[in-house]
Amino acid sequence: MAFKPQSENESAMSEINVTPLVDVMLVLVIILLITAPLLTQSVNVKLPKTAETTANITDQPLRLAIDAQGLIKLNEQSIDNLATLETILKNALTKDKEVSVHLYADQSVVYKKIAEVMATVQHSGIAKIAFVTEEE
Repeated sequence: MAFKPQSENESAMSEINVTPLVDVMLVLVIILLITAPLLTQSVNVKLPKTAETTANITDQPLRLAIDAQGLIKLNEQSIDNLATLETILKNALTKDKEVSVHLYADQSVVYKKIAEVMATVQHSGIAKIAFVTEEE
């Protein structure tokens, strides 16, 4: 290897060689231009057609409410204890396997009470439970 001796009037090269940077950027642009059309293509599929259906609105969910004092009401009927609630929910489940429960709980109710009611609903065999809230 031969090195060129630096003379006193030549200074060190302080410029950045941008040629490799430009080469890399051009390769990335080419890759982007090739892959972008492939990502936007879709598969044309003919989907099967079915008859229009409507939702079954005759099956209303059970309205389970817990007021600020912790009293439980099922469809505006007062419930004395959780055992009675479980029995009523099991009877409703035998009549309709797709029964669901909407839980209305006052914001001041202790979480323990809500958890007990939810556990009772689960023990009765009902899997569909929803919380109902109000918009602010």
